[in-house]
Amino acid sequence: MSKRSFIIEHMEDDVHEWCVLEYKHMLMNIGPDHLYFSGLTQKCLESGMPEELKKANCHQEDVLHLPNVDPSEICLLDPAGTSELAPEDGDKFKYFLFGGILGDDPPKDRTKELRKLGFAGRRLGPVQMTTDTAVNVTKRVVEDRIPLDKIPYIDYPELKFSRHESVTMPFRYIANLKTIVTKDGKEKVIKKPLMPPGMLELIKKDNDESLEF
Repeated sequence: MSKRSFIIEHMEDDVHEWCVLEYKHMLMNIGPDHLYFSGLTQKCLESGMPEELKKANCHQEDVLHLPNVDPSEICLLDPAGTSELAPEDGDKFKYFLFGGILGDDPPKDRTKELRKLGFAGRRLGPVQMTTDTAVNVTKRVVEDRIPLDKIPYIDYPELKFSRHESVTMPFRYIANLKTIVTKDGKEKVIKKPLMPPGMLELIKKDNDESLEF
């Protein structure tokens, strides 16, 4: 599994359904040994975090007070960073830090709470990503040594649930590429966003509830 470690500074009072699915997706990609959740409230630990996620390193301490973690070895993934994340950053840093927040549209720059702590910062490009996408992209860059601009993306995908029901997501995702053969025999590459298992169903449920009067 992962060689570098990934720290999610949880910045909500509870762990919402969206967070749980994103965090489980991280666990699938990183494994429990190198995944840290910091800043968890007592409520998160007692009722918000499923047992599956507690296999990771779960801490109430904030990122500056994690045991055996040297802040000088931490890189903050920051939309306001002065340089883009590069494969060689995997040699410079041992830990990669993310703000565990529900994405806002437009973004409210809640990463500034972590920025003011003085960590080195790197950007993941101009378009906001979901937290699990940011973790997945970072792993691909610093461990698989894939340059940031060589990863396939899909921006603002439209999710269609039926002929009359769809929702556009205001984020960048890693693209799953699939080649299909059309009715006239031509090959066509289609892109689908890489999302956590269960996320499509949750988005549909939330969308249905927002349409109810």
